[in-house]
Amino acid sequence: MEKRIFTLFFLLIITSVYAQNKTMKLITPPYLHKGDTIAIVAPAGILKNRKHVIDKAKELAESWGLKVVYGKHLFNQNDHFAGTDEERCQDFQDALDNPNIKVIWSARGGYGSVRILDKLDFTKFKQHPKWIVGYSDITAFHNHIHNLGIETLHAMMGTSMEEKPEELVQTITTFKKALFGEELRYSIPSSKENRVGEVSGELVGGNIAILASMLGSDSQISTDGKILFIEEIGEYKYSIDRMLQSLKRAGYFTKVKAIIVGDMTKIKRNTTPWGSSIEQLILEVVPKDIPILFNFPAGHEPDNRALILGREVSLSVQKETSTVLFK
Repeated sequence: MEKRIFTLFFLLIITSVYAQNKTMKLITPPYLHKGDTIAIVAPAGILKNRKHVIDKAKELAESWGLKVVYGKHLFNQNDHFAGTDEERCQDFQDALDNPNIKVIWSARGGYGSVRILDKLDFTKFKQHPKWIVGYSDITAFHNHIHNLGIETLHAMMGTSMEEKPEELVQTITTFKKALFGEELRYSIPSSKENRVGEVSGELVGGNIAILASMLGSDSQISTDGKILFIEEIGEYKYSIDRMLQSLKRAGYFTKVKAIIVGDMTKIKRNTTPWGSSIEQLILEVVPKDIPILFNFPAGHEPDNRALILGREVSLSVQKETSTVLFK
């Protein structure tokens, strides 16, 4: 009898600890102050003929009173990549380990982050967290670091400075607010495709292709009880459908609280017409009782609002106007 009571008590403790871990609030890296240092690194695609653009990004951060350093191999070239895997890894590792660097800002995405992900040692980073910033291919880092229990920032990258200044107003403003710890609150016109509802939950997600590529790895995120953000660029509709179906089969939409759909940019035309919209593809894979907010301005368009991944948000999807408030 005593053995059964002990076993039951032990199981209750384990269950309680597991429940706490599932709902445990993520660590927020320190917000910035004037004089802090940002490192610009290129963990993925090449920066050919783009030094002047990255210099603009440097000037932007310096105008906020910040110091900026470049990764040693930032402008290296190795076929598709900004240097070899080892060079890109070294720049990222140096920034992770340097206690004076408060933000690691990705110069661009493209492809290549996953190639260095398992080469990195996050020991010192976990002891002294800092903001990891970027979008698109940088989703690989967002997912991996989310599983380490630390918030990250889905926001503009260095190459975003190629866009027209008048189109970057909200992109830059919200990026600065996020870095310096100011309130993030968004109010946008509602799409007729939206599914209305009000929920609160932890925000996770990023680029659909990268989310799908993380399936089955240590970097796969859980969406249970969370709000999932997704965006995509340059894919055929059938390819997007395939990725959504893969995420569905992996349980991404089973217990999710809501979906925020960002920009779906430069969707390719197939020779055989697909016959349905991106909105329809998403509506088909998400259970009917789950709120969905379409057309949120984040992703591969000039207006790319900052999102703190891992942060609790309040989402209100209504017929006329919808809001996203970061707590």
